[in-house]
Amino acid sequence: MPGTYIPLNYLPVLIILIVATLVGLLPLLLGIILRPKRYYPLKLTPYESGNPPVGEPQSKFSVRFYIIAMLFVVFDVEAVFLYPWAVAYDRIGLYGFIEMIIFIFILLIGYIYVWEKKALEWE
Repeated sequence: MPGTYIPLNYLPVLIILIVATLVGLLPLLLGIILRPKRYYPLKLTPYESGNPPVGEPQSKFSVRFYIIAMLFVVFDVEAVFLYPWAVAYDRIGLYGFIEMIIFIFILLIGYIYVWEKKALEWE
């Protein structure tokens, strides 16, 4: 009959979605309901790891900070690609070795470029 079709093959997926939602929301809801709600002025003051805050809360970071952080992430992620290559080195042979040399060479070109632009210097 039209309109009464229930796809039973998707029932496990629905159950997993419901359980995952409950696992995520239940601790949050229990925390809201059960936690003590005693607010006092000292508790509401901002802090930095238990210390009184220093400086303005809206202070701006230097652009250098973001550049160095992005370069770190880029070179760190690129280094992650060396691990699978090292694990499979005996199976990939000369072709894989040449590919990795080219990959490291491209990284070296990027590193030299960054070095020449003095992007790694902290002033």
